[in-house]
Amino acid sequence: MDLKKFEKSQYFVNRELSWLKFDERVLSEARDKTLPLFDRLKFLSITASNLDEFFMVRVASLKDQVHAGYEKTDIAGMTAREQLNEISLRTHELVHVQYNTLTRSLLPALEKAGLHLLQGHEELTKEQKEFVDRYFEDNVYPVLTPMAMDSSRPFPLIRNKTLNIGALISKKDKKDKKDHNELLFATVQVPSVLPRVVKIPSVREGDTTLILLEEIIERNIDKLFLSYDVVCAHPYRIMRNADLTIDEDEAEDLLVEIQRQLKKRQWGEVIRLEVEDSMDSRLLDILKKEFDIKDGDIYEINGPLDLTMLMKVYGTEGFEEYKTPKYNPAPVPQFQNDKDIFQVIREGDVFLHHPYMSFDPVVDFVRQAAKDPDVLAIKQTLYRVSGNSPIIAALAQAAENGKQVSVLVELKARFDEENNIVWAKKLEKAGCHVIYGLVGLKTHSKITLVVRREETGIRRYVHLATGNYNDSTAKLYTDCGIFTCDEHFGEDATAVFNMLSGYSEPKYWNKLIVAPIWMKDRFISLIEREAENAKKGLPAHIRAKMNSLCDPKVMAALYYASSCGVQIDLLVRGICCLKVGIPEVSENIHVRSIVGEFLEHSRIFYFENGGNPEIYMGSADWMPRNLDRRVEIVFPVEDEQIKKELDHILDLEFRDNVKAHILQPDGNYVKPDKRGKVLVNSQMEFCREATERARKLTHEDKKSRVFIPAEPAEDIKE
Repeated sequence: MDLKKFEKSQYFVNRELSWLKFDERVLSEARDKTLPLFDRLKFLSITASNLDEFFMVRVASLKDQVHAGYEKTDIAGMTAREQLNEISLRTHELVHVQYNTLTRSLLPALEKAGLHLLQGHEELTKEQKEFVDRYFEDNVYPVLTPMAMDSSRPFPLIRNKTLNIGALISKKDKKDKKDHNELLFATVQVPSVLPRVVKIPSVREGDTTLILLEEIIERNIDKLFLSYDVVCAHPYRIMRNADLTIDEDEAEDLLVEIQRQLKKRQWGEVIRLEVEDSMDSRLLDILKKEFDIKDGDIYEINGPLDLTMLMKVYGTEGFEEYKTPKYNPAPVPQFQNDKDIFQVIREGDVFLHHPYMSFDPVVDFVRQAAKDPDVLAIKQTLYRVSGNSPIIAALAQAAENGKQVSVLVELKARFDEENNIVWAKKLEKAGCHVIYGLVGLKTHSKITLVVRREETGIRRYVHLATGNYNDSTAKLYTDCGIFTCDEHFGEDATAVFNMLSGYSEPKYWNKLIVAPIWMKDRFISLIEREAENAKKGLPAHIRAKMNSLCDPKVMAALYYASSCGVQIDLLVRGICCLKVGIPEVSENIHVRSIVGEFLEHSRIFYFENGGNPEIYMGSADWMPRNLDRRVEIVFPVEDEQIKKELDHILDLEFRDNVKAHILQPDGNYVKPDKRGKVLVNSQMEFCREATERARKLTHEDKKSRVFIPAEPAEDIKE
């Protein structure tokens, strides 16, 4: 199979520009007037949070390439400098739409709903002014640290992502207060330890009025500089390069090196400056000079800076009718009995689909293993865990109970490094054997192994999943997993942990497909098999669901399969560097992205295999970083009932016409035409099905473990 002719730059989309398309899809949810009002606020907040991380990591990396004189082009034929120019153009447009959405659509709608988010302290009534000033004196003033810049005081450190108020001040005894030479620069950080959104008295009874903390500070800023006149004051915010650069070969202690590098995030190069669009030009000139930032990296904003605060507005009490009702995960039917969890797994593989099904069995699996006197060892990989993780507590308890506990804590999990260092130290203190990952590779696989002594001998119980061992995100991310005690999986699980702790790669693998060893080759061979079947006239079909698709070798293989007549349906939530509709190349490829109430996170891969379908799940996306630079696990699903469930999941998501966005040949995404059609919102349907199945499944149904699809919802037409 010669893939070279399918690896032309004109066949691919730049990764960063594709990501911006994803954030546009999230923004389109904020603009969708059919959604509950507060849901739209939440989506707008998410777009801002996404953009922050994009700049701190992806834009920062491109800046580093430009500084290093790196001229090599990406898969789409763009240099780093060309990418930065295009990103700046697209991002300014995106930010403009963000604030238009807020000011022209959401804020007026909130007003009608009885929630007033004041845009300036000038709007305050006399009573509100008194309340705000008292709030400042009692709660804010003691926390603030005003900093001025003069010959004896250099420009202060402005921390990454913090909101600040910059001011120009002049001595009260100076005659010419507006003389540029007499003006001093001063700044104060809006303290993150205080609520950004403050509730104040409302003019009309029953309404809710909110004001932002920076407005309270700005109104009272003269109290911070008593010997000066405040000529002007405006909020600003910076984004720094937060990408960690760690030479693992030179780092004797990875834990110490990461802790050292984390401190540097506060000192990284400034790559974005957000300012109020009415900022005094003299103040802006000072910021530009001190941050050494170009005009293209400055965002002049008509509205409050840092829209992530809208998540706080979303949490305002008393507006539940403007939100999608909170979904409570349904219990997993197989565990709705008095059986021991290990007995249930011995009776057959158990499938979990989060957040539609509860994450509790995963926590209980570790908890029961920690207490069970017959359990000899627990081994687990941890990438991201929650702030108060019950799994960490159970692992620590297991070690204290004398069990062999081995935990791989991935210290390089981006933006969770500090959290993971804390957990690693806690586990070590409890007596766990903690591994910090392999040099040069992130360990992203999701696997737990429990070794248990039973009457028939040693038995290994395994949990494999597509998502993290995080009980908090399990309520927000869609993920899949299985419990199994199949000996082949058990042997492979042991081999994985031996490889991670002792660098001993086994001679063969029974079931698991492991990256970076041979996963990419396996996927390409599976794609090639579909192509060969299509050429022979056999059934050939690929359906794959993932977060991102940007590996050029895999995309070239998909193009080849498409050119051979294979129908390829892809569900790609975020980055997709593949183009559809290229004549004789990708005419048989269809791509859709689902942006809904939950974050689509599961990875499922379906290959028709000539009429004998094979289905795989796992932790890896089709990206170079997953296939070449991470320890990942993809596993085959062999239980026929679970295969039916996964087939149903894919089928329903490919029929979604409410939350799906369809990729067009021109690179844009559009929502399907719903006129006259039955509305299918896959996420809401999964919620309904899980609830119905848990309620309807009889004891005999549980015992037989037969998959019973929920009854279809009544036809709803737009």
